[in-house]
Amino acid sequence: MKQATNNKYNLEGRTAKFSEEVIKFCRTIPKDQLDMPMISQLLRSATSIGANYMEANGASSKKDFANKIFLCKKESQETKYWLKLVRIGRPELEEKIALLWQEAQELTLIFQKITSTIRNGKNEN
Repeated sequence: MKQATNNKYNLEGRTAKFSEEVIKFCRTIPKDQLDMPMISQLLRSATSIGANYMEANGASSKKDFANKIFLCKKESQETKYWLKLVRIGRPELEEKIALLWQEAQELTLIFQKITSTIRNGKNEN
């Protein structure tokens, strides 16, 4: 089976790849009492994006779909927050954090557009 050649437009693949990159990144962060809670929160929010997207694709109704997509947006925003805090604590990791933050920002914008489209579509009825 041939995979999509451009994952930029494949949100399922893109969110999964983002989760993988965050997991790999978190493995590189030195573990101490200060870092562990941030790492845990970062992992939870980043991996929730893809999980909620998968749930949205299996939604039982339009309302359920909209709810899950909104959660994707919220988790993307939360991920940016945790990345910012990790950057403050670990400035030596700033380059990788910037790449992850940019992807979280792009996902936030994508999910914002989807939620706006859903909301505008509801207003037209």
